[in-house]
Amino acid sequence: MTKPHRWSIRDSARRYQIEGWGAPYFSINDAGHIQVRPDSTQDRTIDLYELTQQLVARGLDLPLLIRFPNILHDRIRLLTGCFESAIEEYGYKGAYRGVFPIKVNQQRHMVEEIVDSGRPYRFGLEAGSKPELLIALAAMEDEDGFILCNGYKDLTYIEAALVAQRFDNKVLVILERIEELDHAFVASEKLDIRPCLGVRAKLSSKGMGRWASSAGDRAKFGLTTAEIVHVVDELQKRDMLDCLQLLHFHLGSQVSSIIPVKNAMREAGQLYVELCKMGCGMRYLDVGGGLAVDYDGSKTDFHASMNYDVQEYAYDVVAGIQTACDKANVPHPVLVSESGRAVAAYQSVLVFDTVGVDQVSFGEPDRPPADSHAIVRELYEAWEGIRQKNVQEAWHDAQQGLEEARSLFKFGYLGLRELAHAERLFWHCCERIREHVRQLRQVPEELLSIEELLGAIYYCNFSLFQSAPDIWAMDQLFPFVPIHRLDEEPTIKARLADLTCDSDGIVDHFIDVAEVQNTLDVHEVRDGEPYILGMFLGGAYQEILGDLHNLFGDTNAVHVRLEDYGYTVSNVIKGDSIEEVLRYLQYDPEDMVERVRKQAERALNAGRMNLHQLRAFMRHYEESLRGYTYLQDES
Repeated sequence: MTKPHRWSIRDSARRYQIEGWGAPYFSINDAGHIQVRPDSTQDRTIDLYELTQQLVARGLDLPLLIRFPNILHDRIRLLTGCFESAIEEYGYKGAYRGVFPIKVNQQRHMVEEIVDSGRPYRFGLEAGSKPELLIALAAMEDEDGFILCNGYKDLTYIEAALVAQRFDNKVLVILERIEELDHAFVASEKLDIRPCLGVRAKLSSKGMGRWASSAGDRAKFGLTTAEIVHVVDELQKRDMLDCLQLLHFHLGSQVSSIIPVKNAMREAGQLYVELCKMGCGMRYLDVGGGLAVDYDGSKTDFHASMNYDVQEYAYDVVAGIQTACDKANVPHPVLVSESGRAVAAYQSVLVFDTVGVDQVSFGEPDRPPADSHAIVRELYEAWEGIRQKNVQEAWHDAQQGLEEARSLFKFGYLGLRELAHAERLFWHCCERIREHVRQLRQVPEELLSIEELLGAIYYCNFSLFQSAPDIWAMDQLFPFVPIHRLDEEPTIKARLADLTCDSDGIVDHFIDVAEVQNTLDVHEVRDGEPYILGMFLGGAYQEILGDLHNLFGDTNAVHVRLEDYGYTVSNVIKGDSIEEVLRYLQYDPEDMVERVRKQAERALNAGRMNLHQLRAFMRHYEESLRGYTYLQDES
């Protein structure tokens, strides 16, 4: 007799695709907990569940954003190392300099970690606006810094960039609209500084997926071929051809297939060569962003995945540009990439607890009394008669019975208790049908919805709009995984609802081995025990795009760094209090307290409230203003 299969951590690893999207940073340890390996060159790990418990014990309430600076360092090391390997292998004569686009995550601690981690690799920053340029200038204070200026530019933006060229940094102003050329000329003459310029080209080559429109003829940014020629002509008139030093293009974010990358390198290489032939002082070729992250671990060209790795990407960039330059006998440029997503995505994990469950409960249904309405008795008989051979017929009978019961109630022929009994019987029918469906080799299409219909809703202590807005905005997939109990089989299929009162505040698309699923496999929540999940790979864009829906603010955040003796919490960034969020929206908390106090005094004077109640309410009101915007453990 075959022994029943005992669930193992390997089963959980397969169920949640952890090896696909998490390697080399995330895995499951023998305790059934998610463990983090912040440095892929070392075997040292951190138990994420135990870390979360220790952080909560220090007074940091969930939800909690945990950042791992060592992962940032490792990603920059990996990206730079892959390009250096390709350069060495192909005999490429230029160098590589990566830059981090500040727009990916403008948080001060994050930018400082990027600069610190990138220092050994001469990693730079990319600014997409004047405020971001001001951040970059303050952060990139070492010698030999590297700053690229993108985005819409007015005269003052360009003036600031030109003056910054006199610092120790290399600062390049990339022209993305033809009007910016005149601003550059005016600023140069006003300040008596020759500008270091680049041009962003609208390549005909496009990426793929949601951001494919970032390239092509109708792209938001970039110059057409005719406009690039106009720039060259205007520079030549002023004897400033040497000022044009960089060619830039952008295929779009999250380019999941390597083929568009290959095509773009061929086109960009030829454009770079032509600019060199026209006498421009070309030195840099910026291939932009687009290096993808494998969110679902499938290693395919699906929009949430990638069918290549970082090393193949580096090989194709180097080879494509080298081929064009060698053919034209043009010196190899310094290669630049703006791979913000690939650098930042892995470094943070959002951990949050489950605060409630909405689930249909089952058991033996109550037999209807003999004097019950016929529709109730028919539903009970339908439940009794469900067999594997008639599940589809039983499904039809159950649906029809529920529909008739609700119709009878609406017209006054069925009482409320009998309607409730009918609805309970319908759910019992669904449960028995599901048990038989799970044993079928081929399931009729209409019965596939049974699992989703019976799925639970797990209410979770976070705001999707604050911590994962791309899920709401564009159905972005992120890995969601329980961070403990992974040595137990998850027996419940659930959607994850956030704390907001918005019906869109629910996660109902999850990664899976075969295809996107509408539910996540989770464990039963035990009374008195926290059930903690993690959202992974959300370190790019999510923090800075988050909004204040229902006034849920920034979460608590910590930086956890590997040390020789283990790890240390190097930074603690407290999440927003209600008072801070209200001040952001122009409310005055002191004035609000006084207004409420006056109402309480009127209630006291009118005898509707006693002094003890007034004092308790005002204390609660003022403490709430100082408290976390999320639910807090009162124990």
